[in-house]
Amino acid sequence: IRDSTFLDTPGHAAFTAMRARGANLTDIAVLVVAADDGVMPQTIEAIKHAQAAGVCIIIAMNKMDLRSANPDRLKQQLQENDIMVEDWGGAIGCCPVSAETGEGIDGLLERIVLESEMLELKANPNKPARGFVVEAQMEPGMGPTASVLVKGGTLKVGDSVICGQYWGRIKALISDQGKKIRAAGPSTAVKILGLTNVPGAGDEFQVMSSDREAKSLSEEMQQEERMQSLEGGTVAKKMSLDDLFGAEQFDEKQELKLIIKADVQGSVEAIAQSLSGIKSDKVEINILSSDVGNITDNDVMLASASDAIILGFHTGKENGTNAAAKREGVEIRLYSIIYELIEDVESAMKG
Repeated sequence: IRDSTFLDTPGHAAFTAMRARGANLTDIAVLVVAADDGVMPQTIEAIKHAQAAGVCIIIAMNKMDLRSANPDRLKQQLQENDIMVEDWGGAIGCCPVSAETGEGIDGLLERIVLESEMLELKANPNKPARGFVVEAQMEPGMGPTASVLVKGGTLKVGDSVICGQYWGRIKALISDQGKKIRAAGPSTAVKILGLTNVPGAGDEFQVMSSDREAKSLSEEMQQEERMQSLEGGTVAKKMSLDDLFGAEQFDEKQELKLIIKADVQGSVEAIAQSLSGIKSDKVEINILSSDVGNITDNDVMLASASDAIILGFHTGKENGTNAAAKREGVEIRLYSIIYELIEDVESAMKG
């Protein structure tokens, strides 16, 4: 297999934010699903994040060595969640594997290489590096450190970087094997030392021409955040229905991404069908998720990652959801009458 970087995001429901970042940082998403357990809630959540990010998806059916493995049931469950595997006439690869015995791992790696070749993934190493922060922390004896993924260019020791709203001069690069290296090219994960403070996970980084330029930009960004905090807004506001009223100013057709939550499945289906029937020359509707139940932090994280709006019908919000929505800049609208929900969306789409 060619050099590849694997970014592992835990499957537990508490790690929603990490899965959201993982889908946005990668080119190919490998969803590991147990063939005996089938599709679980966190699997559905990961599917939605991968679909929202628009990345290539490969299914790894794990635990195929067990007698209780039921691949046909798993494929049926995947189909119910808009994942049609090749065996069933779709285009998504599905590789049977066993983490216990190692069976099928070579086939999975070959499939990853095939998908990467079809995507024609390329990056120019001969330019200043840019990429994203995977994780960051304050480490004893090292100070602020950040594990970053280089998406383009080559990151070198001595480079001046802006990382989120902080800057620094790279003192050391540490590989995934714990060894110090001098440079890291495209698609390389590396830990960097030399930052002035701890950036946020998911923040972008880029190499600047000098310490002076990096420091100046960092101070400007920090000052802007302080001003936003004083004005009561700490994050940039994402898409809202009100924004669409000015859609005529855009040259390209806009996409309205929605997450729908309702009290019963019948309402969910009625709302989704009604919204899909709205026609507009300016805006196209994309329903990322439509489920039954209260609006949760997971819904907010999906909306944040995909710049979507959450619409609730006869449903409430779980504890902490309001705070998460405010922090992420996500709009949540609650309705008790379906007609009002449909009318609001239709009015916004048609301006």
